Formats: sequence, structure tokens, C-alpha cells
Amino acid sequence: MATETRGEAAEKDEGKGKPTRKRTGPALFVRQVVAELRKVIWPTRRELVTYTTVSLVFVLVMVGIVSGVDWGLQKGIYQIFG
Repeated sequence: MATETRGEAAEKDEGKGKPTRKRTGPALFVRQVVAELRKVIWPTRRELVTYTTVSLVFVLVMVGIVSGVDWGLQKGIYQIFG
């Protein structure tokens, strides 16, 4: 969609060094955003709950692993220098 805003100007500048870019106006930007949001396949409530649960479980597992490694390194350092 963003290429629609360039039109003929971009085609003329293809062989000439740096192409000049035309700015997109706010109204066109909003229309493009709305058009892209209409293409989105939104998750169902069940999918959203599943994705959230999986993410939270993953984070909790990673917190456990990092905490365990941290605790083990702490105990090891105390054994060496304590």
C-alpha cells in the first residue's frame, strides 16, 4: 500500500542516484492502518487463553531455571571464598 503513494515520481528516479521520497499524509496513513487491521486474523478467546497460559508457564519455568542457576553459583562462590 505504501508504494501507492510514490506513484510516477519513484519510477522516474530509478536510474538517478538517491530517490526523493514523498511523505505520506496523516489521513492516508490512518486509512492504510485501518486497511491492514482488517486483514488481521484475530485470535479467538480460547486461542488467546491458550497463548497466554503457554507464555506464563514458559516465563515461570525460565524464572525457575535462572533462579536455580543463580542459587547454585551463589553456593559455589560461598564454598570457594567463604
